[in-house]
Amino acid sequence: MTAPTVPWDSSLQASSGGLKAELRRTQRRRKLEAVALVAPLFLFLAVFFLAPIAAMLFRSLDNSELPSAMPRTAEVLRAWDGAELPPEPVFATFASELAAGQKARNLAGVAKRLTYELPNMRSVLFATARALPEQPDGTWQKTLTGVNAVWGEPATWAVMRRAAAPFTPLYLLAAVDREMDTGGSIVSVAPDRAIYVDIFVRTFWIAIVVTVVCLILGYPLAYKLASLPPRIANLLMILVLLPFWTSILVRTGAWVVLLQREGPINETLQTLGLIAEPLQLVYNRVGVYVAMVHILLPFMILPLYSVMKGISPAYVRAATSLGATPFTAFRRVYLPQTVPGIGAGGLLVFILGVGYYITPALVGGAGDQMVSYFVAFFTNQTINWGMAAALGSVLLVATLVLYWIYAKLVGVDGMKMG
Repeated sequence: MTAPTVPWDSSLQASSGGLKAELRRTQRRRKLEAVALVAPLFLFLAVFFLAPIAAMLFRSLDNSELPSAMPRTAEVLRAWDGAELPPEPVFATFASELAAGQKARNLAGVAKRLTYELPNMRSVLFATARALPEQPDGTWQKTLTGVNAVWGEPATWAVMRRAAAPFTPLYLLAAVDREMDTGGSIVSVAPDRAIYVDIFVRTFWIAIVVTVVCLILGYPLAYKLASLPPRIANLLMILVLLPFWTSILVRTGAWVVLLQREGPINETLQTLGLIAEPLQLVYNRVGVYVAMVHILLPFMILPLYSVMKGISPAYVRAATSLGATPFTAFRRVYLPQTVPGIGAGGLLVFILGVGYYITPALVGGAGDQMVSYFVAFFTNQTINWGMAAALGSVLLVATLVLYWIYAKLVGVDGMKMG
């Protein structure tokens, strides 16, 4: 007679269920530990990277000056259809809040915002606020027009209506040399005001030239470092990293001394008889290229070196043993394997180059300043944060577009940063 197996099966199932529960708890605990380990990194990125970018994008569209100082005026202006002059209630509401703003001294933001589109509006607004009577002379439209004829022009109220919106494309349009006319259509600015597109072209051109020069200088140096014995290569790598131990400001100032007309470089060239007169090497594009290449060259060498160090010399030897010339072996065997390092170094140098400020400001001339100079100008001098944010946003978008094109044409899957 066979013994029953039900108790044994029950204990086996209970043991299996306990093991599964323990496995789930272990997996859950490991996931929580992994999340806890990466949470500080995500928090750091969110606070110091994503949040500033989001704030910059918001600031480039922010239009809160008039709505915050004159909320009722902004509301009635948004309800107005924008045809001809606004109705009397709009004038009355504006006059009431203008008088209140004069007493509260909170019209500076409104005046600054209106001045971006109408240059004389700051003085007009404050003069009107000071001359405004307590009671209208008939209608507020007649009274305001009597104080200053500007308030009787449809173009003035078209600007007021645009300033009443919570967001505005004003700064982004200005960053690409565009503006809105009185009818709300986007048009090109006058030729004497069209400067920012040229500045962006100049910025990207300088960054491209610096990237190419860094690649030309850095590739053979990285190749030599990768082929030397480790003891010698490490000593030479210290020389490559040595500039990192000195601030950018000091290095740029040193180039100003070296490149000036009475500097060591010009004196050496004259002593050797290579030139008769000192060359203008500073406060122009040449000085910008030289200083930026010197500063950014290590960022090209390091990714190239890290990739080249992992390439076995046996590949090139095998190619030459099969009949390939040294140049053919290099071009068809070695060079393709270094493309990830070229991509990483080129992308790193280019992105750093488009955002440079100190170096072009110190060694460049008036026609060599990049976008970062104007971002600093609008931030620190004119306090036009909207325009500064718009320039930064356009630069960010343009860089992302170029990165996308690079990813489509070259690919970033195999790119190595070291």
